[in-house]
Amino acid sequence: MPKQKRKVTEVIGKKNKKLKKASAEERLLAPEATQGSQEARPEVGAACRDPELSSDLSPEEKRVLERKLKKERKKEERQRLREAGVTTAQSLPAKRSGAQLALDYLCGWAQNHENWRFQKTRQTWLLTHMYDGDQVPKEQFPTLLAYLEGLKGRARELTVQKAEALMRELDEAGASGPDSLLLDKTQRVRQVLQLLS
Repeated sequence: MPKQKRKVTEVIGKKNKKLKKASAEERLLAPEATQGSQEARPEVGAACRDPELSSDLSPEEKRVLERKLKKERKKEERQRLREAGVTTAQSLPAKRSGAQLALDYLCGWAQNHENWRFQKTRQTWLLTHMYDGDQVPKEQFPTLLAYLEGLKGRARELTVQKAEALMRELDEAGASGPDSLLLDKTQRVRQVLQLLS
């Protein structure tokens, strides 16, 4: 009987704790003032400063409430700025494209073998775009061929298979008429096949 009584009191204690947490959140999140007045709004550390709330909430619950309040204040600030007509153009640094990252990876391989690190995504990008003259410039292609010499295992096998399939396609397409882009692509495919076969 004492065990059951202890379980019941634990369950009741947990329910009370949840109710206190919910009522504390409602008190903190309830709009007590108009949007314009700053002084009536609860601050970030309101849960920590209010002795009644600090005894009810655990440190983790306080952090969660503070994050929610901070998020709401940011949202209100953005809305106020939007209403005032002020645009907040965030100048994010321009992300480098996959092409640029892959070409930098290739240059890093060519210039500094000792400190170079293998990156699967960069190699995959290079292998899928190596026949495209726009993606991999003519100046970079000899470096790419040197990189392909070290290609091993399944990547080497797949590259040869894809090059052979592409060569067949280009032979069929080339029969209809010569095209400068097709000739450049055909030349690149032949070079890769000669190197890896």
